[in-house]
Amino acid sequence: MNAIAPVGISPSAFLDRGDVKGNAARLKAADYLRAVGLPRAGVEAWKYTSLRALADVPFADAPRDVDAGAVDTLLAEVETISGLGAGANRAVFVNGRFDAGRSRLPEGVKVAAFDPAAGARDGIDPAGDVTTALNTVLARDGLGLIVPAGVDAGCLLLVSIGLAGEDAPVSFHPQHRIVVEGGGRLAVLDATVGRGYYLHNPLYDITVEEGGYLSHARIQAEGKKALHLAVSHARVASRGVYDSFTLTLGASLSRHEVHAGLNAAGASVHVNGAQLLAGHQHGDLTSVITHAAPDCISRQTVKNVLADHARGVFQGKIHVERIAQKTDGYQMNQALLLSDTAEIDAKPELEIYADDVKCSHGATVGALDDDQLFYLRSRGIPNDAARSILIRAFLHDVVDQIDDARLKDSLNLAVEAWWKREVA
Repeated sequence: MNAIAPVGISPSAFLDRGDVKGNAARLKAADYLRAVGLPRAGVEAWKYTSLRALADVPFADAPRDVDAGAVDTLLAEVETISGLGAGANRAVFVNGRFDAGRSRLPEGVKVAAFDPAAGARDGIDPAGDVTTALNTVLARDGLGLIVPAGVDAGCLLLVSIGLAGEDAPVSFHPQHRIVVEGGGRLAVLDATVGRGYYLHNPLYDITVEEGGYLSHARIQAEGKKALHLAVSHARVASRGVYDSFTLTLGASLSRHEVHAGLNAAGASVHVNGAQLLAGHQHGDLTSVITHAAPDCISRQTVKNVLADHARGVFQGKIHVERIAQKTDGYQMNQALLLSDTAEIDAKPELEIYADDVKCSHGATVGALDDDQLFYLRSRGIPNDAARSILIRAFLHDVVDQIDDARLKDSLNLAVEAWWKREVA
């Protein structure tokens, strides 16, 4: 993932906005971006996704002062999408800035203020990949949350709202850090929405300590003109669990990179997801799961439903180090194409250096089954309803894999809303 040749697009429009003086992490990230640029499609790690859409676009800092009515409207939209009402604990960010007035954090957690001078995060190389480097240079705010040992902090709705004009592009780069200490537990529903022409580039720094449990479901429902480049870095200790799901619905171009490390015996990581795209949308889910200790489990199932001219990308690697004996890894990508012009690119990979492991991967691509459609229609079910039944059945088992019932209900509501809006 790190071998990016210097053939990219100039990132100067972003670097000119970054304040890197006296901050070693930001200096390293800026030097990296100057050396490699923003990758074109010819770079292996970005083979199927080009950032040409960012070239020569004068992204400005996202404004602090925005239309309060528009914020409330979009917040209500998130409550509808998620099924979590105004009474839910929530952390609200508007254009990448924390909105204390609209937020209510769970009791029993510790909150750490964002420190732009903090430098590199433990275990995260600020120059490890383009998305991380861009965030490191330009981060202005973010959520810092610590769930103390043994505390069940319930459910938190993390909302990011982007607001920009149609012809005045802006960007924002929040940096969120969540730590679940030993035996602690937290469920996070992370929803992103917006209007206008903007780039949202969040970074998630996740630590799950011994015996901790973090459920993290993302609903990416950005505005139609938005660009979304997210990266998650997760480190899981012994008997800890990071159960994640990414539902991609919005943005004209999006990519979510997940770098997950199983660092002690008995750790588990789930990196599941679904991409539901239509029109000319482009969605990319890229992951690297590193087994660095024995007796660890990773699960990854990603499903894609692609209509019109949409293009989906899946790149997933399971890396098993020599010490990681008794690894149990599974990876599957499946795509359902609803038109002749939709496209999927899939690159599942296994890189194994241990000799006593159980690992498998695979990928399938297909259309709706004509026999199944005929069966349903022969029983008086209209064509649209029959297609809906088959598509929902295709998605059901992947959404069902997230353990937290609240997050599962929210994801099902979001899928239902997408279906009614884009396809039905």
